[in-house]
Amino acid sequence: MTAILAHRGPDGTGCFEDDYAHLGHRRLAIIDVQAGIQPMANEDGSVQVTYNGEIYNHADLREPLERAGHVYATRCDTETIVHAYEEFGDASVERFRGMFSFAIWDRRARRLFCARDRLGIKPFYYFWNGSVFVFASEIKAILLHPAVSTEIENEAVGEYLAFGYLSGERTMFRGIRKLMPGHSLSLDVGGEVPRLNIRQYWDVPEPAIASHRSEQELVKECRRRFEEAVETRLMSDVPLGCFLSGGVDSSAIAAVMKRLSGGHVKTFSVGYQEEAWSELPYARHVASSLGTDHHEITVSREQFFSTLPRVVWHEDEPAVFSSSIPLYFVSRLAAQHVKVVLSGEGSDEIFAGYERYGHYAFNARWAARYGIVPGALRGWIRRGIASNPLLSGDLRRKLRHTFLGRENNYESLQLDNFYAAFPQAEIDEVLGRPSSPFEDVLAFWRRRSGSVLARMLYTDQKTYLTELLMRQDQMSMAASIESRVPFLDHPFVGFAMSVPDGLKIRQGERKYILKKAVEDLLPHDIIYRKKMGFPTPLRQWFRDGQAPSLLRGLLRADGLLSELLDLDPVENLIERHLKGAEDATDRIWRLLNLQIWGDVFLNGKAAVPAEAAGVPECV
Repeated sequence: MTAILAHRGPDGTGCFEDDYAHLGHRRLAIIDVQAGIQPMANEDGSVQVTYNGEIYNHADLREPLERAGHVYATRCDTETIVHAYEEFGDASVERFRGMFSFAIWDRRARRLFCARDRLGIKPFYYFWNGSVFVFASEIKAILLHPAVSTEIENEAVGEYLAFGYLSGERTMFRGIRKLMPGHSLSLDVGGEVPRLNIRQYWDVPEPAIASHRSEQELVKECRRRFEEAVETRLMSDVPLGCFLSGGVDSSAIAAVMKRLSGGHVKTFSVGYQEEAWSELPYARHVASSLGTDHHEITVSREQFFSTLPRVVWHEDEPAVFSSSIPLYFVSRLAAQHVKVVLSGEGSDEIFAGYERYGHYAFNARWAARYGIVPGALRGWIRRGIASNPLLSGDLRRKLRHTFLGRENNYESLQLDNFYAAFPQAEIDEVLGRPSSPFEDVLAFWRRRSGSVLARMLYTDQKTYLTELLMRQDQMSMAASIESRVPFLDHPFVGFAMSVPDGLKIRQGERKYILKKAVEDLLPHDIIYRKKMGFPTPLRQWFRDGQAPSLLRGLLRADGLLSELLDLDPVENLIERHLKGAEDATDRIWRLLNLQIWGDVFLNGKAAVPAEAAGVPECV
C-alpha cells in the first residue's frame, strides 16, 4: 500500500504496527528534512501519527505546548500535531492553520482519530466494513488491501455523467468513501463493539451582516490578508516556485512572492501547440513584467491522449477536467527545479470569478418576470426551442441556456444549464432508468439562505472547488511536488465571506475587490483580461481527422460503457458530433474518461503505469 504511493513521498518510508493498528507513510521532505520521519510518536510512543500536508502555524503552537511540558525531538510541524492532540484531544484540529489529512493512533485508548483540512486541499479516503478500517491519501492504495474488493458504485454513474465528479461522501468505488472537508473521524476499538463517529468541526462562514466599512478599507484589508496568506505559505526548507497561467490569481501570487522573497522567483507555465488555446503569451508577459525565472512547456495532441490513462490512474477516478493533463506536465516541469509550488486555486469560488454567476442572476431575474406567461405556453416555447428545425443549431443552443428554454428553479437554470455535461433527460436515456444526479449538489444549495450569489459560492466551495483541489493535489503529487493554495487560507476565506456581493461583482466585473487590491502589482491588461480558465483544444481535437477512431472506441463491446449504458443513444450522439450537427465535446469527454477508468481499474485493459511498479516494500 505504501509502495504504490511512492510518487507522493519519494524521500523515505516508514511503518508502525501493534496488535490493532498498522500505519504507513511515504515522505515528501519539506520541513526538517533530516528528522521528520513518519509515522511519528510522542515522547513515550503512546501516540502515533501519519500525516500529509503543512501546518503553517506550527511554530506559534509549539511555544505554549512546550510550556505545558511537551518535549519536541524535531522542528517538524508533524510533531505539533502529536503534542496538540495530547493536550487538546479532538479539538486540536480546530487550532491548525493549513492543509492536512492525518490519522492519529492513540494506543492507550485504542482509538484512531483522523481529520481533513477545512477546505479539502488534502485528500482522505477510507473503507469500513464494521471490522476493518482502511484509509489512504489515494484510493489505489486502499484497493490493495485484501478486505477491499474493486467494484463500481453503480448508483453514482448518473451524477458522474452530469458533473464528472461526486459531490458527497461516495466515490466511484463501492464501499470507499471520502472524509469530507472540515470533518474529523474517530474509530474506538477499545470496547466490545467498534464505534465509528464522524463530525463536522468547521464550515465556510455565513456571509457577514452588511459592513459599514468603505470600499477603500475593504480593498486595503483584502490586500493585507492576501499578502499574509502568501507569506505564510513560503514556509519551507526546500526550493519554492509558482504556477503561472497569466491570469490575475497566479500572477498576483507571483508578484507578492517576488516582493517577499527579495527577488528570485521561479515560475512555471504550460500551453498547447494550438496558439488559440494557449495562455503562454500572457504568462510570458507577466514573467517579463515581474522579472521571474520563467520556465514553460508545450503539450501536443499526441502527448495529451497518450498520457490520459496515466492521469486517470493518478486521479483514481475518471478525470473530470481536461486541464489535469497540462497540469500534470507543468508539475513535472516544476519538479526539475523546485519541491513546492504556489497555485491560484480557490479565488474564483470565494470572489465570484466565473461567468455562470452572472448568467444565473440574469436568467433568474427574467424568469421571475416570465412567470406571468401561462405555463402551457412556456412549455410550448421550450419544446420549440429544443426541436424547431427553422432555428439554427447555434441559435437553438444559445436559447436553451436562457430562461426561455428552462424551468424557473436552480436545478434547471444553473445545474442542468451550466454545470451538467449530460442533462438529466439524456442521463436517464443512456442509463435506461430514472436517476437523481443533482441531489448531492442541491443539498448544499438548500443548506444556506441569504443572497443568491452567496448560496452559489457556498455550493461551489463544497462541490466544484473540492474536486478542483483533488486535481491540484493529485497532479502535483504525481510529480512528487507539493502544491499550496494561498487563496484558501481559512482566515482569508472568512474575510471573503464578509465582502458584500457588490464588491465581488461590480457592473459585470468579476472578482472586483481582488483586482482593485492588486492593481499596483500587475499590468492592467493582465488584471482585466478575459478569463480563459486553463483551456484545452478538445473541441478541435474531437473533430479532427483522428477523432472518428477515438470516439468510436467508446462503443467497444468489451468496454465499461457497454456494461453500464445503452450504447444506441451514445452512438447517435457520436455521429451527430462528428457530422457537426451538435457539439458534444463535454459529454464525449465524460464517456471517454469513464471508459479509460474502467480499463485501468476494473477490467485490466490498461497497464499500470511503469513508475508505479517495482517500488521497494516498506520495511
